Amino acid sequence: MEMPSSGRESTAARIEAALLEDIAIGELEAGARLDETRLAERFGVSRTPVREALNRLTAQGVLVTGEKRGVRVAQYSREELAQMFEAMHEIEAFCAGLAAQRLTLLARSELESAQAECVAAAESGDRLRYLKANEALHFLIYRATRNIYIEALAVDFRRRTGPFRAKKFATRDDLIASARSHEELLQTIFSADSERASDGMRRHMTASFLRVLAVN
Repeated sequence: MEMPSSGRESTAARIEAALLEDIAIGELEAGARLDETRLAERFGVSRTPVREALNRLTAQGVLVTGEKRGVRVAQYSREELAQMFEAMHEIEAFCAGLAAQRLTLLARSELESAQAECVAAAESGDRLRYLKANEALHFLIYRATRNIYIEALAVDFRRRTGPFRAKKFATRDDLIASARSHEELLQTIFSADSERASDGMRRHMTASFLRVLAVN
């Protein structure tokens, strides 16, 4: 029996979300080829929802069509990466400034909890756990803008650059240094001063990009 279209869409969306997370945290590296059959086995589904998920990600530019009709995680030159980070730099700074203006008590509590998870993951030396916690923290900053369009734009850039950013976390010391850098950043957001928060994010992103360039 063929799965109803609504069920296929739900399954495709679940696969899409899982692959986006894998890309964002660097589990799927830039240039990595995605095989429909293996993905179908991984998710326990037919190839139809897998193909739909891959088509969606290709339409978004997260994946690109490769040779022999396969798809790969998008790969960028250093110049393209620099341009992408230039845009991301300003978008993240704007998000931080807007979040500082609009931060609710609930949003602040969520950010504090996310930072606590970052610290715990860093101190344990668990790279994968830290990568997920780091993404969650930034996604909460985007959500705190209370603007779904800006949030979506920021999330898109962050996911596209995931494989490149993940490489900078090679040691436990790298994780701890990153977690500590969040403390200063969050204090600027909690200050309710949008200019201070934007400047704090710019410093954070500049340091991040320099580390990314050093390892890519």
